[in-house]
Amino acid sequence: MNIIVCMKQVVDLQQVRIKRDTRQPVLEGLPLQLGDMDKNALEEAVKIKEKHGAKVTVLSVGSIKLKETVLQALAMGADDATIVVDAVCDGSDPAPTALALGAAVKKIGLPDLILLGEGSTDNYSGQVCSRVAEILGLPQITYVRELSLDSGTVTAVRDMENALDVVKAKLPVVISVTSEINKPRRPPLTQILRASRKPLNTWALTDLGLSPDTVGSASSSVQVISNLAPEQERKGVIFEGDVIQAVGNIVDALRKEGAIA
Repeated sequence: MNIIVCMKQVVDLQQVRIKRDTRQPVLEGLPLQLGDMDKNALEEAVKIKEKHGAKVTVLSVGSIKLKETVLQALAMGADDATIVVDAVCDGSDPAPTALALGAAVKKIGLPDLILLGEGSTDNYSGQVCSRVAEILGLPQITYVRELSLDSGTVTAVRDMENALDVVKAKLPVVISVTSEINKPRRPPLTQILRASRKPLNTWALTDLGLSPDTVGSASSSVQVISNLAPEQERKGVIFEGDVIQAVGNIVDALRKEGAIA
């Protein structure tokens, strides 16, 4: 069995700072990592590999920095990785991302199973799974929180908020998973050290028969007008005196504000 896990490189949102004057996030220079739900997808692929036997390939599109980030996936248990590097793919929206992923899957060879996270940590459009399935002409199952395989058939439990939907499909199929499906493993040091020795293929868009202009023109018409943190009012009250006096003054101030009884 061959499994391809599509993963996205995102900034570490825990490290995002907000400018006080403009309320805009500062994204420059932040560490990069794989998306949280993409790790859930990879964990599920590795679990299938351990139970049924499979080859797990990680596929991602983006910037040259993917070479370092994708090592996380190889350390978690993927057998090899393929990255598609081009400036037009760096931070691209779902349409060009899916176009590049679909072309890369065709070049690698159609697998038995394609897994993705239900949404990315930074954008969460939830479109890539459906777009990739359409490009490849494969059935898709979304919002999956439980997954099992038996004799070429996959059984998935979908989280529909107010109900659980059980779906069966024959392989090959494209599946997007939610964070409830599992808890991604933390690779041991030995796996981290071995990750750099696993096969890593680097392709350009031209290797897929695509041009940057073609992929760039596939971008959707959605534009981000602004990205601002919620407005917060701070009174900036300073309490002076020793520790006991300061604590007493803080308690009194909180009582006046109705924050405590």
